[in-house]
Amino acid sequence: MSKKIYESGEDYLETILILHQRNGAVRSIDIVREMELSKPSISRAVGILKNGGYITVDDNGYINFTDEGKSIAETIYERHRVFTDWLIWLGVSPDVAAQDACRLEHAISHESFEKLKKHIEENNEINK
Repeated sequence: MSKKIYESGEDYLETILILHQRNGAVRSIDIVREMELSKPSISRAVGILKNGGYITVDDNGYINFTDEGKSIAETIYERHRVFTDWLIWLGVSPDVAAQDACRLEHAISHESFEKLKKHIEENNEINK
């Protein structure tokens, strides 16, 4: 990643990825509903992500990823899933696990995440 993207931008990209997986197509109003934020906030975020080269918006308002945007979204979403599942496996309630995973996914380095993920997978700590 050559450019710096902020935590909130990563959250928006992750939400767009989830919505794409769920619905096949995403518009700004879908993000508003999913994140429970205002239309102006989402409009501003979409503009920033578009100008940053992370997403495109077609003439009908449908949002799609650039290669870089999709890569970031997939990375953040993988971290979220791994941390959420692992914390639940450790006995953390699902709601708290999801909230904590959201913070952890942004704070951990790539190297540390890969080592932790490898440890979890090798010890089959999630799917027991």
